[in-house]
Parts: sequence; C-alpha cells; structure tokens
Amino acid sequence: MTQTSDTSSDVALTGHARIQSYLKTLDSSPGVYRMLDSESRVLYVGKARNLKARVSNYSRPSPQHSGRISRMIRETASMMFLTTRTETEALLLEQNLIKQLKPRYNVLLRDDKSFPNILVTDHDFPQITKHRGAKKDKGQYFGPFASAGAVNRTLNQLQKVFLLRNCSDSMFESRTRPCLQHQIRRCSAPCVGKISGEEYRDSVKDAAQFLSGKSTGVQEALAKQMAAASEAMEFERAASLRDRIRALTQVQTAQGINPRGVTEADVVALHLEGGQACVQVFFIRANQNWGNRDFYPRVGADVDEAEVLEAFLGQFYDTKEPPRLILLSHPIENTDLMEEALSGKLGRRVEVAVPLRGEKVELIEGAARNARESLARKMAESATQGKLLKGLAEAFGLEAPPQRIEVYDNSHIQGTNAVGGMIVAGPEGFLKNQYRKFNIKGESLVPGDDFGMMKEVLERRFKRLLKEDPERTQGQWPDLLLIDGGAGQVSAVASIMAEYGVQDIPMVGVAKGVDRDAGKEEFHRVGQRPFALRHNDPVLYFIQRMRDEVHRFAIGTHRAKRSKAIGATPLDDVPGVGSARKRSLLAHFGSAKAVSRANLADLKAVEGVSEALAERIYGYFHEGG
Repeated sequence: MTQTSDTSSDVALTGHARIQSYLKTLDSSPGVYRMLDSESRVLYVGKARNLKARVSNYSRPSPQHSGRISRMIRETASMMFLTTRTETEALLLEQNLIKQLKPRYNVLLRDDKSFPNILVTDHDFPQITKHRGAKKDKGQYFGPFASAGAVNRTLNQLQKVFLLRNCSDSMFESRTRPCLQHQIRRCSAPCVGKISGEEYRDSVKDAAQFLSGKSTGVQEALAKQMAAASEAMEFERAASLRDRIRALTQVQTAQGINPRGVTEADVVALHLEGGQACVQVFFIRANQNWGNRDFYPRVGADVDEAEVLEAFLGQFYDTKEPPRLILLSHPIENTDLMEEALSGKLGRRVEVAVPLRGEKVELIEGAARNARESLARKMAESATQGKLLKGLAEAFGLEAPPQRIEVYDNSHIQGTNAVGGMIVAGPEGFLKNQYRKFNIKGESLVPGDDFGMMKEVLERRFKRLLKEDPERTQGQWPDLLLIDGGAGQVSAVASIMAEYGVQDIPMVGVAKGVDRDAGKEEFHRVGQRPFALRHNDPVLYFIQRMRDEVHRFAIGTHRAKRSKAIGATPLDDVPGVGSARKRSLLAHFGSAKAVSRANLADLKAVEGVSEALAERIYGYFHEGG
C-alpha cells in the first residue's frame, strides 16, 4: 500500500483547478482518495478502481454532479491518496476511514453497537446465558439477536422448556440446596444432583437443536415423553412436559415470520425520504427470525439508494460477522466487490442479492415496510424535538437552537463509589452512544463534596475536548451545558470554564426549587437572577426528561461500580490469579480470608494452581507481596 499526499506548490488553488493539479501525479492503480478543505478537515473519502480516472471526474464541471458533490468540489483545497493492490482492499480501507474520520459528505452509519448472542458454555453442566462482545469464552454461540430484549425473551422461554441453569460457575459450585429458579420450574437443579449428568446433557443438546432450527424434532420428542408419562400415570411429569411444549410454541410464535426457505440471512431494506434514511435489518438464523433493528445513517439530500446501501454494508460488517446471504431491497453498484470483501472476512462465500420472487421478496417487503414506518415516526419525533430545542433556546436566551446538549449529574453513597454521569441530547433525541461515565478520582475530596465532584468531571471533560478537538470542528463540543444543581454548582462549573477559556458555552443549573417538587424547578445562570418556566410548558417537561435521564444513568453507573466493589476480593490484586483461578481458590477454601491464611501445601493442592502460582499467592499474603 502506497500513500501520496499534496504535491502541488500552489496551495491557493481550490475546487476543480486544485483537483486537476493532482492528475499528473496519479496512475491507473486502485486506491482510496481523501478530499480536504482549507483547514485540512476531511470532506470526503472515496475508493476507485482507477484513481486517475476517478479523480479526473472531479477536475471539471459536469451536469451529472449533484449539488452535494458540487459543494464538496468547491471546498476541496487538497487531496490525499492511498494506492492498494486490489479494488477490494480499497473498498475495505474506504469504509474503515469513513468510520474513523466521519467526513461531512459521506454516508455515515452512526449507530455501531455489537449485537448480543446466546452462549451455551463449555462445562460439565453448561450454563445458558446472554453474551455480548468478542467470542472468547469456550462454548456454542447462537446469534446475533437484534436486541438484548430479544435475547432475554428467548432465554426466558428456553429456561421454561429445557430447564438449563443460568447461574455463574462459582454460584453453581457453591450451592448446597436448590435455588428459586428450580422452585419456579426454570432450572433442573444440576448443582445439587436433581438431574443426572446424562439427562442434563440431553437437555442441552435439545436446546442447541432448537437454536439451530431443528425445533420439530424437539417438540416430537417432548410429545412422546408426555404421552409415555400419561400412560404411566405420572400426571405431574406429564403436566410439566405439556408446559414445556407450550413454552416452546410461544417462542416460535413470538418470533413472527419464520421463513422455511431461508436458513441464514440478513434482510436489509432501505427507505429514503426528505433527505433522511432508515435501514431496517432483520436477522434470520436457523430458519428463525431473531429480531430486527433500524438504523438512521447520515445522508445528503441527493444521495441514491445504491450509495447508501453500499456504504451501510461496508461499515455495518466492518466489526460484525456477515451471514452467508444478504438480501437487499435495492441493488448496489459494486456487488462483486462487496461479496469478495465479505467472503474474505467470513472465510466462506457470502452472497449479496436483490430477490425478485418468492419468500425472499416477502421478507424484503416486510423489512421495507418497517423501514418506511420507522422513518415516518423518526421524522415526526424530529419535528417535535426541533420545536423543543427552539423553545429551549428562547427560554435560555441562546443565539440558536442547541445541536448538542450535555447534561451532568453525580451519584454516590456518603461519598463512596462516587461517579459522574454525562448524557447527550440533540435534534435526534438522546444520543446514548455519546454518554460518558467518570469515576471520581480526587483523593483530596471530602466524602459527599458534590461541588468538588462536579468540578473534577468538568475539568476532565474540557481537558479532553481541548486535546482532541481544539478547533471545535468535529461536533463534540456542546452548545449548552445543563448541571443538576443550583447557584453553588453553577459557580463551581463557571470557575472551571473560565480556567479553560470556554466561557462562550452557555451553562444552566437546574434546581428542584420550592419543596424539591417536580414542576417547580428553578434555573440558575451566571450573574443572573433565577427564574422558572410555567408549570405546563413543554420545554419544562423536556428539561425534566433530560434531568431524569442523567440521574438514571448516573445511578445505574454508581450501582454497577458498587456491585463490582462488593464482589471484589484481595485475590483480584494477586498477579497471575485470573477469574478461573479465583473461582477454584474460593471453591476450595470457601473465602478469600481462608485463602490468605492457607499454608503453601494447601495452596498447591488446589486444582489448577501450579507450584509457582501457589508460592506467589503465599508470598503475597505472608511476605507483603
């Protein structure tokens, strides 16, 4: 891969003339090009089978150029080029750079969260659980599911059907009597021998068959067992099996459309309207519908379906494993390249197709209908949100409706496990992928010092902004700060803003007001008298929702930190003791305190603990580390 950049001496040129000056330095190699403005901000990233031919298209006016492309050309002050060996490499690099640089004129996928899976662990008595992230744990993975809710619903029903445990290994190994899950018929209690290993493994096998799309055989087997139990007059067992069959049917019903002729596919449908786009993705695995998710990529008013879908596919599958088949609502320009790129990623052939008949067309039509309806709702919500932002600007005397509002709150219990929370809201509502948590680190803070905590959070926030985006060009700077608190908090935050030279950002403190009653909030600004909005003002409700959201986020973060602290033991600090060794030691000795008092011989007797590790653990507790 070769990189070239600005080679022209006349840096005053812009637009067509500037682009034309690069042609003499280019050849017909495939590669990626970047168009930059006069401040070296990336405007656009594109790929080319032939760099010279593609760039020459921008070097002269053309009636085929849309308004968006014409504006981009006018703003171009320099270009950068990366040559690649193949066009497929260029496609992959292009989408990677778009996600990284977020150029203004590219189609950009803004929501890029991972999707959850169901994991059946590798254990003598496997656990069935939700899993998100890298597939590092040993076991069988089934997914992806569109949302945590889709996984939780499926897990809930599967536990009723197959009675598999969902407890952690450490809890499983320490049980002496069945837990509540067994009492409510959600677990067969293998931890205390209520089911044999062979029977439990058969249940695991049935669950895996169901998740692999072989549910008919599972239902037939359960029906035979129920009939046999009835003939043997084991009516309680027969009733239990009947309930399990009913639960299995509920899972299949809840999944909605379960295509018979499509084993594994992602169904991707696009709807464009009014300069906005919605892409709906349905996940079909093992002939089952495992949910759907809508996405709203950033697009221009003059993009077409092919450009949006190709950009979406490249960015969506950059960090996700593609299925064998991807069904599209509209054709893309480089189907062969996309198939080659995704096939290389998966290690087997991936087909990208626009279906023309049969069941696959019905799937696409269903996804397209969802995309159309989702975009209509989104546009209606955006219109309402726009009115609220305009009202907020009028209430607080802002120059324009804010595009990025950051709201801050702290959470702690008598100063312990203190955290700060930041949420972000804008024209599209709450931007949850922009939320941030701050573990309060100040050692000199007095427990419960809310002013000091808020100052630490804002110091860290502005330090980061000044370091990462000093020119305020990347859309990460807020137009408005909302602080949960009154005059004291506002004064503390104002001093931090003055210290970092960012007093131009409007900041408002939201205090509960008289009797700390919702609806009687008072708003505090530096150097101005507090004021309130009328009780039924929609802007007031909007501010209350933002305050409640940041409070929820801060409380949730605090609880997670507290739970982690409660579960912490001195073993966490011993070098070489990971989660598996920690479980073995606690199961063997019963507590961390007992481990700390154990002699060397007893430590060596623990399964999985080597002689060297035993000496390290003993040394840590008896020789100060």
